[in-house]
Amino acid sequence: MVEQDLRLLISVVVSAEDERQAHDACRDLVDRIGGRVVEAADCSDEEPGCWSVTIGKDLPAVQVHNDAAALARSVRTFVRELAPDSPLPRVCCEPPTAWTVLDDPELIGKLVAGAERLLVEAWSEQAPFQPMSYQEPTAPAPAPAEHTTRLRLRVDVAVQHPAGAQWQARALASRVTEAAAITEVTQGGDGVSVHLDLGRWPQPPQQAVTDAAEALGRPEWSPMELAADGTVTQRWLDLLRPTSGITSLELVADRVETEVAWPTEDEPPVWREPGS
Repeated sequence: MVEQDLRLLISVVVSAEDERQAHDACRDLVDRIGGRVVEAADCSDEEPGCWSVTIGKDLPAVQVHNDAAALARSVRTFVRELAPDSPLPRVCCEPPTAWTVLDDPELIGKLVAGAERLLVEAWSEQAPFQPMSYQEPTAPAPAPAEHTTRLRLRVDVAVQHPAGAQWQARALASRVTEAAAITEVTQGGDGVSVHLDLGRWPQPPQQAVTDAAEALGRPEWSPMELAADGTVTQRWLDLLRPTSGITSLELVADRVETEVAWPTEDEPPVWREPGS
């Protein structure tokens, strides 16, 4: 067995007029679980008059022999402690994360006044909002002009809430690069698609896609597709068609002939309503 650090993320969707009011509404829950607020986001575009508050909590290192079992058990244990008199909801698992959604208005209202639902996630490896020590930024080494490639990734996730899909997509993309930036989020009947920019790479497009697919660690990728303009595309599909978790991936690489403005973490991702 190996020793593993786990991290909980609890996201609360709460009715609030501003960030301060959202923080105040979650203060009792933060104190109760011994966590800290790591993000507050205005989600009024999705649901008018609401904010999403994410609380992080580190768990003690545990001895585990199965990553998925440890993740799911952490979620169930937390929910059982949080609401001992309520039935346990279904827990979904796609390592490095497991999650469940509490949407009982009566239960959630007792935990956080004005809350509508609560998402509980357990993460291994590198979780979103992981505390990091500050380092002076350094300029990246320029890529050779003849081999300047732009690499993009689309992650399709069977999940109801866009926030859960974004965190899973970020965790997966971190296997390729720590500089991945979400550029677009779309929602359809089967789940949520998260589009990420993985930056520029010194390899030619075909090699960049090959290296990225290997880093993502999924078996049986489709043959590469080479377009007339030199764009390279490769896809992975979970043939079991799971009802939760990551269902398919798409890598796209093309040459960059001129300097372009790349999206940064400070730029919000584009959100498209279903059917737009």
